Amino acid sequence: MPFDTTGGRRRRLSKNVLGGPLETCSLTPRTGFLRTGCCETGPEDLGSHTVCAVMSAEFLAFSKSQGNDLSTPRPEFGFPGLKPGDRWCVCAPRWQEALVAGQAPPVVLRATEASAVRFCSLADLKRHAVDLA
Repeated sequence: MPFDTTGGRRRRLSKNVLGGPLETCSLTPRTGFLRTGCCETGPEDLGSHTVCAVMSAEFLAFSKSQGNDLSTPRPEFGFPGLKPGDRWCVCAPRWQEALVAGQAPPVVLRATEASAVRFCSLADLKRHAVDLA
């Protein structure tokens, strides 16, 4: 597997769900389990933060109702709080849970890591994609 050593850190170059290189989800706010801006994953990422989602008010409310408040800032953790329109790497199982509840946020496929399909079907992700022409 190819590696990127940009910035002095060696990291695996991940693929997106479309088979291409994984693109950046968001640098402002900086997202990803590793806070690289990408929805990369690894063995320590037990939640599989692999779906690049565009936050909606409905999804933020749903996530909060499920015990994961993404809208309240938590400066002690360097977390700015999210608002509608922000992109964020969400856990693939939570995105799937939101889909079943009719609250799934839009998805950026080119920034969604390939392993997300372990929890979400590619067809469902494509139906919610913002980056398919």
